[in-house]
Amino acid sequence: MNHVFLGNHRQPIQVGKIVCIGRNYLKHIEELGNSVPDDMVVFMKPNSAITDILRTHPVSEVHFEAEICYLIKDGRLSAVGAGLDLTKRDLQTVLKNKGLPWERAKAFDGSALFTGFVELDDLETGLQVCLEINDARVQIGGVESMIYKPQQILHECQTFLSFEDGDIIMTGTPDGVGPIKAGDRFNLMLIQDGKMLTSQEWQAQDAA
Repeated sequence: MNHVFLGNHRQPIQVGKIVCIGRNYLKHIEELGNSVPDDMVVFMKPNSAITDILRTHPVSEVHFEAEICYLIKDGRLSAVGAGLDLTKRDLQTVLKNKGLPWERAKAFDGSALFTGFVELDDLETGLQVCLEINDARVQIGGVESMIYKPQQILHECQTFLSFEDGDIIMTGTPDGVGPIKAGDRFNLMLIQDGKMLTSQEWQAQDAA
């Protein structure tokens, strides 16, 4: 699976690359004991990371990270959704301590899941991502709490890479991340000013 869906008619959109922003919420930085970066933290996921099945991993402890996500068209933010950035947290810690890139812990197959995307006139104001697991809220955060806002992220990334139609930006996760456990029911929601825009449910499965 290398596509996402746009609008009420679920138009499939072929995804190119996924540009991800790390350490974009102060409380999440604090919960992992990280330092606040001097510059925007950027890493990538390939389109082979996209899946519609939420799985654990047979070796690594995989953590969920709920994020507000943007679909790119004509070099701009064109639609918004929510996503799960899955992370092999134990492996990421090892790589981070060695000063090595994170891709082995972040860009593996099946590490990105998305709701549908919706087109809006205002793609920033009042937007929040919310994640519930087994009907209990575990993460909530919005654009107002981001260190780098979506348009800032787009403009900064455009200083060193080109976006193509169908690329996705994942804007970072608020605090409350944790391990995926088989059998848990995930409900990922994108909300604007209290109104539900899009959502997606998954039940976590054991590793294939």
